[in-house]
Amino acid sequence: MSEKSSIEWTEATWNPVTGCTEVSPGCDHCYARTLAERFRGTTGHPYQQGFDLRLWPERLDAPTRWKRPRLIFVNSMSDLFHKDIPDDFIVQVFCTMAHRAPQHTYQVLTKRPSRLVNTSLLAQIKEAIGSWPAHIWLGTSVETQDYTWRVDALRCMPAAVKFISAEPLLGPISFDLDGIAWVIVGAESGHGVRPMNEDWVRSLRDQALATGVALFYKQNALGGRKLPLPLLDGERWQQFPAEVPHD
Repeated sequence: MSEKSSIEWTEATWNPVTGCTEVSPGCDHCYARTLAERFRGTTGHPYQQGFDLRLWPERLDAPTRWKRPRLIFVNSMSDLFHKDIPDDFIVQVFCTMAHRAPQHTYQVLTKRPSRLVNTSLLAQIKEAIGSWPAHIWLGTSVETQDYTWRVDALRCMPAAVKFISAEPLLGPISFDLDGIAWVIVGAESGHGVRPMNEDWVRSLRDQALATGVALFYKQNALGGRKLPLPLLDGERWQQFPAEVPHD
């Protein structure tokens, strides 16, 4: 959890939950797991338990102490809709975002949008927070064409800003971008990196341009080393959804 973040498309991170389990190929070289497992067994460290799932109720009020409005990536070290996170805890997270610290814009990114579609969780959230606030965005990760069904699930959500993270981009993807405001794209980096063909990025750029969707090209990689905010055909793509201007 940090008031500042090195992730290029956000400003801060908030982790009321840490730890996760693999759900698709994009998880194979998870940066969060790699980071957390370095500290497994280190007494007193926040990741003493490694990447095992852990709830942090004492962190629920963290955004209330950040007075300056900022973009906050929720659960950068987990997935808020993991099956083992209790519904009532998720509802508490949403209550913080909606009512206790509404000065911020929250970016909730998941590989598990079906939990909101196929269970009573969405109804519980809406009962607790009322009308869905414009400052709570919902996004889903899509790494290959096989996982574009997540976008269909996302489209059923009431968030005003719905976004896609195509990172790590592991193959060419063709999207139905109806109802989508933002696409983030990036290569995998680190140990065991799987290379990304920049033509896949060009395809997503062209799809975004054709549909008026904002595009953020976050990173490429060379020899496993991250190359942040690269140029694509001589242009840098750092667009944000028009609903929330970003400096």
